[in-house]
Amino acid sequence: MDHKNMENHDHHMDSNHKQMSNMSKEDMSNMDMSSMDHGSMPMGHMNHGDMKKRLIICILLMIPILLLTPMMGMKSSVLHLPYQEIIVLIFGTIIFFYGGKPFFEGAKSELKNKKPEMMTLVTLGISVSYLYSVYSTIINMTGGHQMDFWWELSTLIVIMLLGHIIEMNAIMQANSSMTEMVKLLPHEAHLTSGKDIPINQVKVGDFLLVKENERVPADGVITSDKAMLDESMITGESSVVQKKKGQEVFAGSLNKNYPFELKVTVVGKDSYLSQVAKLVEEAQGKKSKAETMADKVSGWLFYAALIFAILALIVWSAINGLSYGIMMAVTVLVIACPHALGLAIPLVVSRTSTLAAKNGLLIQNREPLENVSKLKFALMDKTGTLTDGDFKVHDYMTFSKEFSQKDIAQIMAALEEGSTHPLAQALVEAVSDNSLKANNIENIPGVGIEGNISGKEYKIVNEKYLKENGINYNKIDNEDNLTVSYLISGNEVIGLATLGDKLKPQAAKLIKELKNRGIEPVMLTGDNEKAAQKVASELGINDFRAQLKPEDKAKIVKEYQEKGNVLFVGDGVNDSPALATSDLSFAIGSGTSVAIAAADVILVNSNPEDIIKMLDLSKNSNRKMKENLWWGAGYNIIAIPLAAGVLAPIGIVLSPIVGAIIMSFSTVIVAINAMTLKV
Repeated sequence: MDHKNMENHDHHMDSNHKQMSNMSKEDMSNMDMSSMDHGSMPMGHMNHGDMKKRLIICILLMIPILLLTPMMGMKSSVLHLPYQEIIVLIFGTIIFFYGGKPFFEGAKSELKNKKPEMMTLVTLGISVSYLYSVYSTIINMTGGHQMDFWWELSTLIVIMLLGHIIEMNAIMQANSSMTEMVKLLPHEAHLTSGKDIPINQVKVGDFLLVKENERVPADGVITSDKAMLDESMITGESSVVQKKKGQEVFAGSLNKNYPFELKVTVVGKDSYLSQVAKLVEEAQGKKSKAETMADKVSGWLFYAALIFAILALIVWSAINGLSYGIMMAVTVLVIACPHALGLAIPLVVSRTSTLAAKNGLLIQNREPLENVSKLKFALMDKTGTLTDGDFKVHDYMTFSKEFSQKDIAQIMAALEEGSTHPLAQALVEAVSDNSLKANNIENIPGVGIEGNISGKEYKIVNEKYLKENGINYNKIDNEDNLTVSYLISGNEVIGLATLGDKLKPQAAKLIKELKNRGIEPVMLTGDNEKAAQKVASELGINDFRAQLKPEDKAKIVKEYQEKGNVLFVGDGVNDSPALATSDLSFAIGSGTSVAIAAADVILVNSNPEDIIKMLDLSKNSNRKMKENLWWGAGYNIIAIPLAAGVLAPIGIVLSPIVGAIIMSFSTVIVAINAMTLKV
């Protein structure tokens, strides 16, 4: 049934969801999408379970170290055991190599990119602490008395692991786009020879049979006379499309009416879905490389600590000898260890994610939220974002004395029974109890549908069909630009139904609030110019683009990005490249899983007004991050020069015990400040 050129992204149907969820991991892994780069995590390739295991083991080893070593310069430990130096050496070595592994991998990656940041700063601190502590332990075991840094080493590794686990808990990974693409495909493909083969064994040149209500397993060209396909999961357009012999079809499309055969032309990484997934992954990869505030501060501190340590080594070696110079340099590098800095961002991220979830927002990628103040444009789909995407019958009219309005409604509902088109479903749902049954139902390509009821032929058609066939009809006043479906019997129009989508009640407030924040709203739609103009006018949107093809949206995002940062809101598979390309993206919670996977934030309640809540929360969150970074880095700004002995000529030198107190104080303040974050 082809009513009107309109945009309506496909929302999950229960049956489709079940079909997707039944796919095994093996099926997914067999798909030829392996060439795409998922990017690398800042902590190497550690997963959440591995990090938790490391943290637990390090905590168990840290406890005896804290009890058996003097805390930051104190003269005596809490407990005294035989061979306690050896026990501490063994436990400290395990913590250093086992607990420090994620930081070593992260530092290696940062140095490879010639951009030392948090991981390099931590690695420098724990490495110096470990080597000097091993040296001090050997000296102490041979009768000497040398201060070690086992306390600092163990606490820093534990705090940094804890910080990253908090962050991993708070942020869901947004790299599931390709998996969601794969879920659009069936398990097996039917060869025309009658043999069924796994989807990953399909080759170019194979001839496949696609049965009714099955998804197309691979890109190809139709070899049968015709096929009726629902491409909504691919294109975002809800109309059932007729395909003729020789025309292209895409993997993931749903076969509606007739079994058909196709010849496979493309498989694996060159297929349509793979290309979309590649665009998404590339865009997400670029977005994930955005440098966070914590990375910048850590980079500055790394160079500051290194410079002050070298200066302390040179100056104090010249004054008091090499041994003293080394101790001062080591003290600088150890004090630079970012205990508070390691928790500054993760605690705010955790708090932000919790508050967001309570307000119907699920954060998948936090980095873009750090730049909400730079947003200049908000590009939004019309259907499903600004409108309900839920079409309803507005009115029925009858033009025949033989048929009442109720008769018109029942006939149209009977003809549309079984169709998945949104407009057809609206006609069916509008009739609660229908005794009429239609048979011999056939789609009229590009027009509508026809069928037989009680021996009489009826058709539901669009206005274009009436004009082309010279059928007289009464034009109606359609100021609201509703979709009009005509019911004809023979060559006579006996009635019609008007259907339409309505604005979401929160849409107007969203547009107003965006403008108040200096963000220009732009509406994107595949609908016609007239319908787009009406919605834009009602909402006060000055800029809109109509009659868009699915591939146009990512291009338009890039076009606006030349003028400023872009926010994008969408809900369909075809939106996923635009969602990933934009500077900040929101997916409607009722949209497709592929769009959701590609977005930075999910609007769980599908409420556009929640976008404003997220912008406000992000603004407050960013302020808290900056405050925490000042508290965390402020300790280092003061402690590093003092540890280097800058004020030694006037008798002020930062002792290890004072350094420990200041460090603990800044860590507590960072935690309290994060917990005070509000929407």
